[in-house]
Amino acid sequence: MAPSFDFANRWMKETQKGTPVVVTMENPTFSVVEINGADAAFMPVEKTRGKNAKQVTWFLFLKAYHAIGCVTWFATVLWSFMGAIGKRLIHREGLALESEKLEKGKILFRVIKVFVVSSLVVMVFEVVAYLQGWHFGNPSLHIPRPVDLEGLMYLVYVAWLTFRGEYIAPPMQALSKFCIVLFLIQSVDRMMLCFGCFWIKYKRIKPKIDGDALKVDDIEGSACNHPMVLVQIPMCNEREVYEQSISAVCQINWPRDCLLIQVLDDSDDESIQWLIKTEVTKWSQKGINIIYRHRLVRTGYKAGNLKSAMSCDYVKDYEFVAIFDADFQPNPDFLKQTVPYFKDNPELGLVQARWAFVNKDENLLTRLQNINLCFHFEVEQQVNGAFLNFFGFNGTAGVWRIKTLEESGGWLERTTVEDMDIAVRAHLNGWKFIFVNDVKVLCEVPESYEAYRKQQHRWHSGPMQLFRLCLPAILRSKISPWKKGNLILLFFLLRKLILPFYSFTLFCIILPLTMFVPEAKLPLWVICYIPVFMSFLNILPAPKSFPFLVPYLLFENTMSVTKFNAMISGLFQLGSSYEWIVTKKAGRSSESDLVAAAEREAKSIIEQQKIHRGASDRVLVESNQSKEHKETSGKPVKKANKIYKKELTLAFLLLTASVKSLLSAQGVHFYYLLFQGVTFLLVGLDLIGQQMS
Repeated sequence: MAPSFDFANRWMKETQKGTPVVVTMENPTFSVVEINGADAAFMPVEKTRGKNAKQVTWFLFLKAYHAIGCVTWFATVLWSFMGAIGKRLIHREGLALESEKLEKGKILFRVIKVFVVSSLVVMVFEVVAYLQGWHFGNPSLHIPRPVDLEGLMYLVYVAWLTFRGEYIAPPMQALSKFCIVLFLIQSVDRMMLCFGCFWIKYKRIKPKIDGDALKVDDIEGSACNHPMVLVQIPMCNEREVYEQSISAVCQINWPRDCLLIQVLDDSDDESIQWLIKTEVTKWSQKGINIIYRHRLVRTGYKAGNLKSAMSCDYVKDYEFVAIFDADFQPNPDFLKQTVPYFKDNPELGLVQARWAFVNKDENLLTRLQNINLCFHFEVEQQVNGAFLNFFGFNGTAGVWRIKTLEESGGWLERTTVEDMDIAVRAHLNGWKFIFVNDVKVLCEVPESYEAYRKQQHRWHSGPMQLFRLCLPAILRSKISPWKKGNLILLFFLLRKLILPFYSFTLFCIILPLTMFVPEAKLPLWVICYIPVFMSFLNILPAPKSFPFLVPYLLFENTMSVTKFNAMISGLFQLGSSYEWIVTKKAGRSSESDLVAAAEREAKSIIEQQKIHRGASDRVLVESNQSKEHKETSGKPVKKANKIYKKELTLAFLLLTASVKSLLSAQGVHFYYLLFQGVTFLLVGLDLIGQQMS
């Protein structure tokens, strides 16, 4: 006898309680009686007694009404999703050629697609077997079946169970155990980092400055006690943020004869070049030592840009170099808070400041990024800086000793993570690093999923490229075995390779597979308890983000697809590992920055008038041309939202697995697969982050 779909008996543990209720209707003259308790006035009728046909009809009408309501709701939801997909496809037609060029590494997508189709076929067999009353174990192979369609399906199902139990379940169980071990190792590492952060807070461990800090009361005053500092602002087509970045750097409080600012422009848009030139000219006329540089041959991306700037003859007169990306806005006292750490500390090569975000509350995507980056700086960078004197340079908001860069080989163009590359080589040469958690520099995080996805691909493919290139140098270096082990096992393998591998394999592949291969099971603590606890630890540095604990956990599993793909492309030197796409910025500023900018603008009106009177004709012509370019092309062109095939494919797989979990009455598995599948669906339709027209 086939089992019935009575899910209420499986899920509900308590029986309903209540008093008898009688509903009587005047026309027609019949009643519907619901009996919930043993009452003498409402005793069950005899089985031989017939039922009222009108009662049965009314009951069926009620059931049909509820069924139609459920079907209508499901159809409405399905229609909304189909409409969203249709809009994405329509807007995406104009970007078809560009997507084809950027869509590399399709092998992984094809494998996943074949896996989804196979899973759907398996699910059809499982559902048919469930309806036919075949149990989920290995049925007896000796039961004779008639040679018909049902008998043929039964034989196919028996063959599938045999193949599944002998050939699929054992390797899958072994792979799941391997991923669980990696998961536990990474969890222990995360807990040790958090313990180190708590210890730093408890003991109030902070980097100290030897001697008196530099004091600059008057930037025009004596500079005999201040070292020569070079400030570099690399940028490429940064229309939205170039002005506020240059303005913030030019207002750094440091003696002017000890400071030189290089604006390193790699823009290929002439209108943006004119805008940046005009901004540089404006500050140059105010007495700021600022230089505009534009390369004719743009090779090596940011690394090539910085390498070209360091080859100038006048760089030998400077002792330190501070680097700020185009969206960073340092405070006026940034150099006073960082450069003094180098005093009487000849082994120190880098002082890294922390990032702060002006748009962290812009949307859900920026809030989730803020959680990750707060943990990165507050825990990872601070603990490694305090106990190991080493961490990966973040590429910006840091001050380097120029001697360190020169002795370490300078900027190299061999990877897309030139900042991590120079940090590793400097560490191998014996230089020490300091992370200053109290010094914060304002910047932006990507507001659209497309920009964030491209940024994460570069951040996770570059380290694998670097690991292949640096491994021989690490093994041959003269640093201690403990530092070698930290670089190879923790810095590269555990945090850059193992993390995306087990996250994608365990939660996006093995977990939905267990719904179709029940012989391979995952413990509940792997699915629920430890991931929630690890997410709780990640959110501790950003306590205001506790309401986003569950979205953060689901979104991190969703991003594991991009990180895993990037890790594979970097490890095996695929073409996508060499892509460098500038992260799109919105040019946002905090309210205090806007007020300060307005005050500065009001105070400098008279000075600007004098500058324009004394400016040469060439400068005025350039200014007019830049204004014309700004009027004609000042508004950035918005791109259409995309759909992401890999995320949508995995969404379909997870939702299919959730249906299978529902049939098997597995509560926690069902909820996790359902919510994770919906998260993949939202991300695949690009419904998270900034929406574009």
